[in-house]
Amino acid sequence: MPDSNPRLPLTPYKVTICGLSELPDLCRGDVTHLLSLLDAHHPLPETLNGFQGVDRELLRFDDIVAEFPGFIACTTADIERVLAFGERVHGAGDAARHLLVHCHAGISRSTAAAAVLMAQHNPGRETEAFLSLLEMRPHAWPNTRIVELADRILARRGALLDGLVAYRRALLERKPQLRQIIINIGRGHELP
Repeated sequence: MPDSNPRLPLTPYKVTICGLSELPDLCRGDVTHLLSLLDAHHPLPETLNGFQGVDRELLRFDDIVAEFPGFIACTTADIERVLAFGERVHGAGDAARHLLVHCHAGISRSTAAAAVLMAQHNPGRETEAFLSLLEMRPHAWPNTRIVELADRILARRGALLDGLVAYRRALLERKPQLRQIIINIGRGHELP
């Protein structure tokens, strides 16, 4: 028997996650809101100029999960800006048709931010937000620091982190070869 009470979508608008190389294919589309998460010293990509009339937010911090000399880690203020942008998207109502979140590769910062934004107005559905990444970006490894800070700011008491761990377990079940890659890039401590 089909589910008589199917789950509502996490957002009434489309959510896309990408890296810099994919931006040119999206700038002439239906994007209404754009969140850019760039490395601290990366030049502003000219492609961003193609997103005219789009509500945009640009943050600059490196893809690191702890503070390291020579790099800029995201701060509470950065994640508060991400969440304020999420409020703008949510407050746009029907005018919000397509949210695009990008970082350098579309693997870590953007996937963490997108999952947080999908969970922001869906308390209790944090794991669902993260598991949706399996279809959206099947090779993602969301940035733990972003999720930790968002969990604290949104007072989710670990629910966002639990969602992140559930996602990582599901991903590693599908792609066990990623385990060694994660270790090799120095993020083995993030393995569930």
